[in-house]
Amino acid sequence: QVQLAESGGGLVHPGGSLTLSCAASGSISGINVMGWYRQTPGEERELVAAFTRTGSTNYADSVMGRFTVSRDNSKNTVTLQMNSLKPEDTAVYYCYAAGVWGPDGYYTGAFWGQGTQVTVSS
Repeated sequence: QVQLAESGGGLVHPGGSLTLSCAASGSISGINVMGWYRQTPGEERELVAAFTRTGSTNYADSVMGRFTVSRDNSKNTVTLQMNSLKPEDTAVYYCYAAGVWGPDGYYTGAFWGQGTQVTVSS
């Protein structure tokens, strides 16, 4: 019914840049919030950035000024541009969509992508 597909992960050196993309597909009429979480072994999943349907953004303090989240006009894709990457940014990054509705109303819960690995290392 609703699927999220991520792309763009990989290995980069400290100080480098990487861009992650996510596309939502399925029976979708609208999405209130799209964004990105990340998770490292032994840690809880952490909100990285979010973008609401009306254009508001929110960033984790640790990525403020380095990462930029955006959505296209259709509101069913989201992109995370990551600059000045640090080893501490190494994690599996997950795209998410919350407040998704289709022709019959809102879907229950949030939707998640499969995750894409980002590794920052020399």
